[in-house]
Amino acid sequence: MFRLIPPPLHRSALRVAHGVRRRWWRIARVQLRGCRIFAFDGEGQVLLIRHSYGSGNWMLPGGGLGRGEEPLAAALRELLEETGLALTEARHFAEVEEPLYGTVNRVHLVAGLAEGEVRIDGREVIEARYFPSHALPHDLSPMLAARFAEWLEAARQG
Repeated sequence: MFRLIPPPLHRSALRVAHGVRRRWWRIARVQLRGCRIFAFDGEGQVLLIRHSYGSGNWMLPGGGLGRGEEPLAAALRELLEETGLALTEARHFAEVEEPLYGTVNRVHLVAGLAEGEVRIDGREVIEARYFPSHALPHDLSPMLAARFAEWLEAARQG
């Protein structure tokens, strides 16, 4: 159904919806539950994405957990939805709490090997690329930049 909406209009609607969602989180002080994925290619590079809404910074793929959804299942679903990739050897390696728009987001970190070819829809995700850990983009999400080295080490220890 959403595929019938032209991509530029869809991206605009996502930006509006994200703004409304952020205000709701701040007012209701909702406890958020999410996941982020360290998806590695065969050379050990990590996949980063840019959304069409929010800051526009590079970040790890991921998203919210559905009601009753397990973190590993959510990570597999989110990676497939955002990039078209499957995740093999997937493992949950950490859980962190981060402030997010006036509330707290409990984030489950998952790592694994990405399989397939990256396919973005140009609607929610506008760019996806693998980066070597020593050559990350300068416009990395500040929260990710602050903890990337620590999380990367934990993700690789498996």
